[in-house]
Amino acid sequence: MWLLNHTSARKFEIPMLKQCGISQIYFPKIVPSDISFRSSSVSYEEDQNLDIPADELEILNACDWYSGATPEAWALANKYFDVAFVILHDDALFREISRYFSGLVLYRAYGLDKTLTYSDLIRHFGLETHIRNMYSRFYFAEAYPHLADIEERYISHRRLYLPLGMAARHATPWLGDEKKIYFVCPSIGFNQYYKDIYESFRRDFVEFDYVVAGEQLIPVSDPKVLGYVSNEAHTANMTQSRVMFYHSQEPNHIHYHPFEAILAGMPLVYMAGGMLDRMGGKGLPGRAASIKDARRIIRRLMNGDKAFIESIRTSQKILLKSMSAEVLSPAWKLGIERLEADYQAHKQASIQRPKDRLKRIAVILPEPYRGGTLRGAIMLAQAIHMGSLQCGDAVEVIFAHREDTDVYEDDDFLELGEKIARRPFRWQKLSSTEACRAMHFAGHEGWFTEVTHSVPDDGMIQFTDCDLWVVVSDRLPTALLPVRPRVMMIYDYLQRYENVMSRSNDLNFVQGARSADKIFVTTEFTKNDALQYAGVDPRRLVQVPMLIPKFSQKDLPEGQVVEPYFLWTTNAAPHKNHLEVMRALRIYYEEYQGSLICRVTGVGTSTIPESKLSHLKPVGALIKNSNLLRSRIRWLGDLPDHEYRVQLKSAQFLMHAARVDNGTFSVIEAAQLGVPSLSTNYPAMREMNEWFSLNLSFMDGSSARNMAKMLKQMEESCQALRAFLPSPDIFERGGVSAHARKYWQEVKSCL
Repeated sequence: MWLLNHTSARKFEIPMLKQCGISQIYFPKIVPSDISFRSSSVSYEEDQNLDIPADELEILNACDWYSGATPEAWALANKYFDVAFVILHDDALFREISRYFSGLVLYRAYGLDKTLTYSDLIRHFGLETHIRNMYSRFYFAEAYPHLADIEERYISHRRLYLPLGMAARHATPWLGDEKKIYFVCPSIGFNQYYKDIYESFRRDFVEFDYVVAGEQLIPVSDPKVLGYVSNEAHTANMTQSRVMFYHSQEPNHIHYHPFEAILAGMPLVYMAGGMLDRMGGKGLPGRAASIKDARRIIRRLMNGDKAFIESIRTSQKILLKSMSAEVLSPAWKLGIERLEADYQAHKQASIQRPKDRLKRIAVILPEPYRGGTLRGAIMLAQAIHMGSLQCGDAVEVIFAHREDTDVYEDDDFLELGEKIARRPFRWQKLSSTEACRAMHFAGHEGWFTEVTHSVPDDGMIQFTDCDLWVVVSDRLPTALLPVRPRVMMIYDYLQRYENVMSRSNDLNFVQGARSADKIFVTTEFTKNDALQYAGVDPRRLVQVPMLIPKFSQKDLPEGQVVEPYFLWTTNAAPHKNHLEVMRALRIYYEEYQGSLICRVTGVGTSTIPESKLSHLKPVGALIKNSNLLRSRIRWLGDLPDHEYRVQLKSAQFLMHAARVDNGTFSVIEAAQLGVPSLSTNYPAMREMNEWFSLNLSFMDGSSARNMAKMLKQMEESCQALRAFLPSPDIFERGGVSAHARKYWQEVKSCL
């Protein structure tokens, strides 16, 4: 698979491959709409030589390989191809090819400008781990024999020399009748790099006439900048201009157009210090040691010094020799022979390799969450386990939770069942030095960081026995050490709407999400926040179905309700809207003569009346000044699961009053127990209401008056509303078993 589209490179490299005995070659048919692909083209010419059925070839051709293909296409790639040539345009291709392609992978390197290395690019995209994963079948396929010299060792140790040359072709002979410099400089209008080159050229060669070739997507206000021209016009400019000037002093990259000029017989004046020096250009009469020297040489050419013109034309032919197929084909033959031997060894090793152990996946709860987040994490672990069984891909799932708190009891994890192991951990922070050392010992040679990282410390091997980490929420203490692929389940971006954290913490969470291999969200609301607020790559963002917890009425006593009540489930977090609720309750009791007791439950709720937190102090003051509030509100605190269900089953209705979040399981739990709910009106709750046909009653969370009015309305109509609750089959369709396959397929794609 030659997953490149460079027109000139294709004209040289495909004949080289065929000379080496490669008979079936595939080209991509979709090219990114990116200016860096201005030299690209699409070719179908090799499709007729492929032993691939038309319907399967159509699947391959429909893929944008540069930004990642479909699982179906990767399966076909493994079926028909042994080797893939790739470039790094988008990190998605490297991430996918390391996971899904079983053959040899050649990172084709044509050279970068002197400020960059390929190691820099790989680090920038966070791809070191992916290269490590395919290390014995990964090659740094350098087009020039010195490119790997400046790379980090893990790159240079995998060097493979496959030189870039120029296909033999006929060129229209040079005449040079027009006293003009032919200069190539594309993208002047929007690329600062090329704009600076163009401005320097105009300034340095102001005494000469010139034309500037190269595609210009934005017009340049200089009539001598030609922009796109036809092949005929290009040929005329090449044959008629007196001289081509090549500015580049880049030591690791060279363009094709200087060789086109030499092939046509046009005198080439070029700057010393660039790639042409390596290719036999030192000491040639067209080589300029400085701009002043270049002007001197060009002046002689413009003045018609025939002997000097001929000396440049004759001597510069040596530069073409370094690009000829005749000279370069032995290197290609050696390179392909090495690949053939390595591929046979790779195939033999694959046959002899013992059967892999079960894949192991850690579902990590980074904070001591309870309530809906804990329940969601447990259901996620269950979905992965159950989905793998449904697909015949059994895996081992480990549920990881914090042990450095007194929040949890064993009963909190009963729903995990016996098949999912539980492993407590503490966060361990690593300095930059420690992080680099840890990555080195994990096999990531050359990995470097300047920031602190964290690892989940299980007292053994920091979960490195797991093949994938699934982290439930982005609330990590620092950046997670990338020793394993990472999936992140993000429920909401409260910080976008509420002042709940510092800017530095927010940035840490956002960067953590961006570096994950995949992001799961359960609502369209959070999906939009992930895209618009966190800037997550949409290709790594997946909206998975919301899983519904089972809240059975079985084993729940009927009980006698001494005082009719509604249940307000909440916690002490700022977004829970406590002050507006308390104002609403005061109106409900004092003005609307509300008769129902308000029972409050949730983590931290028992301390709300006396809390010193800034957002809760006004709540305490309101309670203190109202006899009715003090007498009608019962602060139950955080209840065990069974007791909470007992309280919920006997409630007249449930109140959910948060300003914004990803929605709450509490209204689903209430509906399963036959209890209607009153909720604040915001996007995630509207989504849940529609998905599960909950028939929620909504109130305006910013208006105490409206909330009080709706509380009174619920008091009067709650019995009638029970008839409109969803049927049990609705909840069955949203259960873990119904969506487990979807969860597993998304998780499996990250292994």
